[in-house]
Amino acid sequence: MKVTGKLTKTEGLLLAMTVVFLCVLAGMGRSAPPPVEEDGYSVRTSRSAEETVTPEPTPPVDVNTAGLEELDTLYGIGPALAQRIIDYREENGPFTSLEDLLEVKGIGEATLEGFRDHAVVGTGE
Repeated sequence: MKVTGKLTKTEGLLLAMTVVFLCVLAGMGRSAPPPVEEDGYSVRTSRSAEETVTPEPTPPVDVNTAGLEELDTLYGIGPALAQRIIDYREENGPFTSLEDLLEVKGIGEATLEGFRDHAVVGTGE
């Protein structure tokens, strides 16, 4: 191998890539935060703790006096089913228990269980 003092294209390219790589490494070292030298440790975060929001408790829905919009708030009850509850109540009188709702077309055991804890049967007055 003859040493002429000139770099081949490949050697020049490798040298240039090495210089770029070393510059990138040097730049990364400068952007790192300084180490904390304390007895304990600290955690840095840019997020603040999320606030837990507890919803206000809603009073139970009286299926004998509730209107369409109020019945629609019950789990599994949409506007059409709410209207059927109202129609059934007007034709047959007030409900005497929540189980009476099973007589309304479209309400089955699963639907009733979905809103049981959020509904009551009042006097209908």
